This record gives sequence, C-alpha cells and structure tokens, in this order.
Amino acid sequence: MPSPTFTARFLQRTAVVLAMVAATALPTTTAAAPAYCADSCGGSVVVAPLSTAPPSTGPCTSPEPVVCQIRRDTPGEREEAREIRMRYHALIGAMDRVRCEMRAAGRSPEEIARRLVDMRNDAKEITRAGMTPEDVRVLEERNSAKYGDPLGPTADQLHTKYGSWEKVADAATRTSRAVDSELGLEYRPCPCELTPAA
Repeated sequence: MPSPTFTARFLQRTAVVLAMVAATALPTTTAAAPAYCADSCGGSVVVAPLSTAPPSTGPCTSPEPVVCQIRRDTPGEREEAREIRMRYHALIGAMDRVRCEMRAAGRSPEEIARRLVDMRNDAKEITRAGMTPEDVRVLEERNSAKYGDPLGPTADQLHTKYGSWEKVADAATRTSRAVDSELGLEYRPCPCELTPAA
C-alpha cells in the first residue's frame, strides 16, 4: 500500500490538476449536444496478476528501462507501483475529458494539443511525487536522453515528430503498453462522443 506521505503528496498535487481541469472546462459555442465522455472509461483495467517473483538480478530483456526497474522491485514495491500507475491512468482520463470539452467548445487542434501536453507533464510530476528516487531517476534519464527534458517531449517536439496537432493530442493521452502490461493493467481511453451510448 502507498505510504501516508505519498498519499498526502498525491492528493495535494491532484487537487492542483483537478482545479486545472475545471478551469479548462468550457461551455460549448454552438447549439450542438455537449461532448460526452463516459464515466466507465478513462482509467485502468486490471487484466493480469502482478508478478510475485523476487527482484530480478539478471540482465533485463525489455528495451523499456521502466519495465526493467519494475522487474528489479520487490513484490510489495510492484503493488505500490501498480497503485501509482492506476492513479496516473485516472489523470490521463481527466485529460480525455478535457479534450472532449475543448473540442465541443470549438477550440483549435493546436490549442487542445498544447493544453494536453501541459497536463501530461503535470500528471507526470504528480505521479513521481510518490515514487522512489531511483524510479524517478530511471524515468528522467530515459526522457532526458530521448527528448532533452526529464519530463518528456514538448508540444513542438511532438508536432515535428507526428506532423499534426490531432496526433500530438493522441500521443499526450497515450500510455506505455509495456509498462501497463508489466503491472497487469490496460488503460481504457475515453473517446469523445456527441451523446452517451444508448
């Protein structure tokens, strides 16, 4: 279970993001039905049990440094990592909802994408507040080597890579399948619809 210190830090930082989400929610500018994002999406689905193997001491077969770190964790640390990951998924779900609301309000693809990249970086900071220094170091080293920034790519870097703001928004709300799988999770995205499904 997460420590009381982690829980306090997580709740404090989450309050900041939820305030940000509320500030981003905008009224629609047309008479169309408001965007809808179902409550049953935008979060984690447990699809497999966590490994109870002792910490790995051999070479790691995954190209993903975070996966290698999880394999070096104790079973108890893996449980905490899964809880942290599920909370991170919840923050990504909030981003899905903001994307729906901004689309319904007529905001441009670039404006939406830039907002989501900022929110993604905030979600990373919140999540890392509850992680061990070693786990944070692994993430920051990976991002620094790949993007030149410990938090990850900027909106402009992503636009150069993908070529469209819609694809940048998609990337900002995508999670690592390798990390999710290692923790027995899948992220259930929350696509925008004009009306709730019947």
